[in-house]
Amino acid sequence: MGEFEVHRVRFFGLVPAGVRCLACQPRGGRLALARTDGAVEVYNFAANYFQEKVIPGHETRSVEALCWAAGDRLFGAGLSGDITEYDLALLCVARSVDGCGGPIWSMVANSSGTQLAIGCEDGSVKLFQVVPGGIQFERNLDRRKGRILCLSWHPSDTHIAAGSIDFLRVFDVCSGQTVQRIMVNYHVLKVRRECIVWSIAFLSSGTVITSDSFGRVQFWDWQRGTLMESHTVSTSAVLSLAVSEKEDSIIVGTSTGATYQFQLLPVKMGSLEKRWVRTKPFQHHTHDVRAVAHSSTALISGGLDAQLVIRPLMEKMQKKGYDAALRKFTFPHRRLVSCARKARLLLFQFSQHLELWRLGSTDETGKDGEVLPLCRMPEHLVQLKSKGPEHIYCSCVSPCGSWVAYSTASRFHLYRVQYEGDGISIKKVPKVPKLLLPAYQLQFSSDSGSLFVASARGSVHVLQLLEPGGCKHLHTFRPPSGSPEAVYLLASSADGHWLAAVGGDWAIHIYDLKCFKHHCTVPTYSCAVTALAIHPVTNNLVIAYSDQQLFEFSIPEKQYTAWSRMVQNCGLHRVWLERDSPITHITFNPKNPSHILLHDIYMFCVLDKSLPLPDNSALLMNQSTLKQLPETARQRQLHAFKICKKFQPLLFADLLDENCLVMVERPIMDIKTQLPLPIQQKKFGT
Repeated sequence: MGEFEVHRVRFFGLVPAGVRCLACQPRGGRLALARTDGAVEVYNFAANYFQEKVIPGHETRSVEALCWAAGDRLFGAGLSGDITEYDLALLCVARSVDGCGGPIWSMVANSSGTQLAIGCEDGSVKLFQVVPGGIQFERNLDRRKGRILCLSWHPSDTHIAAGSIDFLRVFDVCSGQTVQRIMVNYHVLKVRRECIVWSIAFLSSGTVITSDSFGRVQFWDWQRGTLMESHTVSTSAVLSLAVSEKEDSIIVGTSTGATYQFQLLPVKMGSLEKRWVRTKPFQHHTHDVRAVAHSSTALISGGLDAQLVIRPLMEKMQKKGYDAALRKFTFPHRRLVSCARKARLLLFQFSQHLELWRLGSTDETGKDGEVLPLCRMPEHLVQLKSKGPEHIYCSCVSPCGSWVAYSTASRFHLYRVQYEGDGISIKKVPKVPKLLLPAYQLQFSSDSGSLFVASARGSVHVLQLLEPGGCKHLHTFRPPSGSPEAVYLLASSADGHWLAAVGGDWAIHIYDLKCFKHHCTVPTYSCAVTALAIHPVTNNLVIAYSDQQLFEFSIPEKQYTAWSRMVQNCGLHRVWLERDSPITHITFNPKNPSHILLHDIYMFCVLDKSLPLPDNSALLMNQSTLKQLPETARQRQLHAFKICKKFQPLLFADLLDENCLVMVERPIMDIKTQLPLPIQQKKFGT
């Protein structure tokens, strides 16, 4: 693997926002997620649960509910009182409509996706018609006192169940009248405290399922208004509930971080009588599980600890394999750190500010694994605060460290940074071209003379940076066939000749920067691109996909390289393909042109193209384990993949020079210390 001096960075104070709500696309392959900071994310099941779209948050926009309607249209609603439709191609808010009922606590679409029902602070349930280009108010249902915290349509779309404080109600959609009112805390009146119905589900059989602040999951016969079953699953609140499409399984989430599965099972073997049975408890979260979803093959939960957990249903799996693996996502599938190699600076991106740090240094040398003392400590140079409520989309620092750029939904900022001894001055570049908005990804050229701005509809703008502090627009690249999708990844060549751009349609376009024209398009592949980079010597484009496949494409020859074809013929190692974390960054070592350096959250890998690929019988071992083997055993394990798992979770890794690496980690325990204290549970024997 070779020896590197490693700068181990642990002062990136990122605290991901908690998960507020989830929505599975009906009969689709995508999951929408909203966080407590207003950000909305879309995960693609078919693309290995890759986070394919991110719409940054907004300080004035809270999202309490998400739902899919009319196929692939995504709507959100929150305490601002607006119903928002998101543009998943341009990654922004498409339009907003005032719900006219105060803060909105819940929103659901009917089974055909043609109507939305919202539950409001003023106690009203309002219906909206989903029409091309927006939504239209239809009518109010019977209004009563008390906020509507949760809603659920009957699968036939004839009735709506609504949960509030102490009561649940059932509405007839046609007449708009309340046809049933049930007091949920009837059996605990002596307690004299409110019972909050946090979540509700309406089954085709007529059963209404509620979860409440008393820690109960209850099953009601809505026509008779009677309680059929009650299960106390927690000493604290049950906050969320979701039902499978076949209505034979339920997942619930609690404020203690536990999730439970209920299944509808026969009372005895061969019996037609069935009852709901709590079958599987899981403790994957440390804080409130505010959101759950139930896909056809997995139980999905999101907590205020920022974790998205996907637990496959083993009874739905044909065989044990990668699809049967538990997955946990805490960090975004994109880079929030950029590096100025020549200046040895790191730029950290937060939701509303940037931090520029200078790395520490040492004069000492030592043995492998030894921690060296610093002669100069890391230094926090600048904090750039973004004005206004919009969160930052993307940011970048130039290789020389003299330029910093970032973008929000409506503003693009470029700064000139100058270093004077131990001092630093920063000046905003005036009159930046307005055609850059919105910018989804930023990339400086290797000579810091140009800035590439990824924009909407597949376009990429090229800016020339001028001394002492200015810029001018040179050209805008657009894909020849057009694209409605935004560009989310960029890679430029070290010689300033080539630029690669990836859009939301997963097409990779190569542009010639010398004559400003489209050069070629990489053959399409069925998965999302998670990272790409251009080799500084060969100008080969290395591509990592969400299914963990690796390709190498020769830009000058417009075809896959011989090594890439060999990889596809022989296949990558099974353990490599079964990883659940996408590659987020690729770089190269100029000293060893055959080396490709790449990483995901859990490992750093040096891929040596000069060595043979391992077959599935070989062990894909961590380097620390390999060093403990005898020399003869090490030689038998010699293959292309050199893996290091010492640095976790690894948010960023890059090569500063031939012998020096920087690794940016964010330990999970450091994040948990920033969160509010969870509900303490009494443990047996303590």
